[in-house]
Amino acid sequence: MITVENVSKSFPTNSSTGAPVVALRDVSLAVEAGSLYGVVGPAGAGKSTLARCVALQERPDRGVVRFDGLNTSTLDGRKLRDARRQLGVVDTRLQSERTVAGNVAAPLERLGVDGPQRRGRVGTLLDLIGLTRRASQLPADLTEGQRRRVAVARALAAGPSVLLADDPTGGIDADDAGAVLATLDRARAELGATVLLTTPDAGVARRVCDDVALLDRGAVVESGNVLGLLGKHGSKLANELLPSIETPRAQMTQYDLAVDVVLVGFAAVGALLPEAAGRFDVELATIGGGLTRFGDTPVARFRLGVRGQRADAALAWIAERGAHVTHTLYGLRNVAA
Repeated sequence: MITVENVSKSFPTNSSTGAPVVALRDVSLAVEAGSLYGVVGPAGAGKSTLARCVALQERPDRGVVRFDGLNTSTLDGRKLRDARRQLGVVDTRLQSERTVAGNVAAPLERLGVDGPQRRGRVGTLLDLIGLTRRASQLPADLTEGQRRRVAVARALAAGPSVLLADDPTGGIDADDAGAVLATLDRARAELGATVLLTTPDAGVARRVCDDVALLDRGAVVESGNVLGLLGKHGSKLANELLPSIETPRAQMTQYDLAVDVVLVGFAAVGALLPEAAGRFDVELATIGGGLTRFGDTPVARFRLGVRGQRADAALAWIAERGAHVTHTLYGLRNVAA
């Protein structure tokens, strides 16, 4: 388990004021062992600084990073090197003169792992990232997304318990990004690694993360389980993760009322609304929103136009069965378009 406790970090500045640049402000996170944790935030939020602090590449000015309770701020020399061996950091700078297999093998060579054992480990990792047939090729022969998958395999070579990936999908196309994320997910599922990734793209967290934190201006604005946040009123993360809703007011005024509803899971998305409409003899028309997936779980955020005398009862019944009615607009017939 990784625990970040009230970590703050500043850097000197070259400006005339001389005031330091504050990168992190009392950041606290708890990353469960074996989870895939995402830190989301805009450029300049402090994501990369946080990743370097967790990777023991930067020392916080204040606060503590712990691994399974071990206070890493007290480590130096050999103990610090031993702790760093438990961390795999995805570095996308591959050695251009070495093959794909050679790049993955490099950390094992430095550790003195013998040839047969080294080749076996490399083979396992190339299978994990789906590039076995590319083993003898050079990085220049690969797409950028494939090179990043090789970088993930190299970071996993020595068998770290924690894998750190700073913006692993930045600047690559959707197909390559999906393959990189699948590789990180397999590292967690098949190798048991705890994965911490940072990204400016909330969609990345939606696709693979168990838990997520929103970082802005160096501070944690919100954090929690990805699916658990969906029903949290006013959640900024949920708003980023869910499909957007845009509905002309003129369209909403055609109904008795309009509600925004979040549905989670196959049964809720597929059957809950039609069953409620039939049971309570009301019309539930989808007038905005859409479907997405959180990992393997389908999730919908719809704006519903509702007509019928038992509309409130229908919505209450839906909520009792796990739907989140996140916003309600009443009296729309009386609102000027």
